[in-house]
Amino acid sequence: MTWASGDPRLLLAPLPGGPLVHAGIMGRRLGYQVSGTGRWCTGRYRFADRVRVEAVACPDRAPAESGGQCAACAGRDEFRFAHHFHSGGHVPDALAAYMAQPHWLYLATFADGTTKVGTAADPRKRSRLDEQGALVATYLAESPDGRAVRFLEDALTRRLGLTQTVRAAAKLTALAELRDLTPARTAHQQHLDRAAEALAGLNIPSVPEPWTPPVEGDLLRTPGTGRVLYPHDPREGEHGLTVLACLGSQVLASLDGDGELPCLLDLGALKGRRITLGTQFTSPPAAVQSALF
Repeated sequence: MTWASGDPRLLLAPLPGGPLVHAGIMGRRLGYQVSGTGRWCTGRYRFADRVRVEAVACPDRAPAESGGQCAACAGRDEFRFAHHFHSGGHVPDALAAYMAQPHWLYLATFADGTTKVGTAADPRKRSRLDEQGALVATYLAESPDGRAVRFLEDALTRRLGLTQTVRAAAKLTALAELRDLTPARTAHQQHLDRAAEALAGLNIPSVPEPWTPPVEGDLLRTPGTGRVLYPHDPREGEHGLTVLACLGSQVLASLDGDGELPCLLDLGALKGRRITLGTQFTSPPAAVQSALF
């Protein structure tokens, strides 16, 4: 799943070869069948210029090894040193140039009130937060470069105990149980206040800038909207659904000919899977029970 184009899309690597394809999903029927149980290389990232990174498909469509890539793509991935850039070690020239541009420090709070601290390069300021699947988020400060912002990120983790990652399964469960936005908003404001105080202690001015959530996720952020967890594993078998809303990689979808409540599922679970697209594919029937209020 990617929000690089400003809306949620599936990023697909056609077989047997060719460039990646961005497939829109909003308001569209998605029918697919998963082939086998293995995972395949998701390719690599390369620098398109001094300030942009782009995804590249694996030329061999090889089976995935550690980290979801094959050995060849992992070895050629120009972005793989970014997460440890501020800790020393090898820094390719292209990565050094990319990290020299302004970066943003942000807080993102999810449906269960969990708040993470993260960073985004200036060209990714918007899409980075869109892909997180948060309910509410705020840009805390602009940093002159990627090294400085990662020191700030680590500092807030140490001082406030803020996580830097949130599992997709936890995001999905929290959205299924969403009844009221107030707890998440309250938690976010509390973390914001504490983060601003911590940054002040580091002589870093905090200039909060609210993130504007994409309209594609409005239905998922609306408490009281009926929803149940998708009763099937999206990583196996065949499926047919129409996407009604999207938050990060989590989608709310109606099933073919199903009068029940729309279902929640994580399309990010398809990462590295080999699928066949087609209108003939449908989800198997399943009895689901509406959530009790």
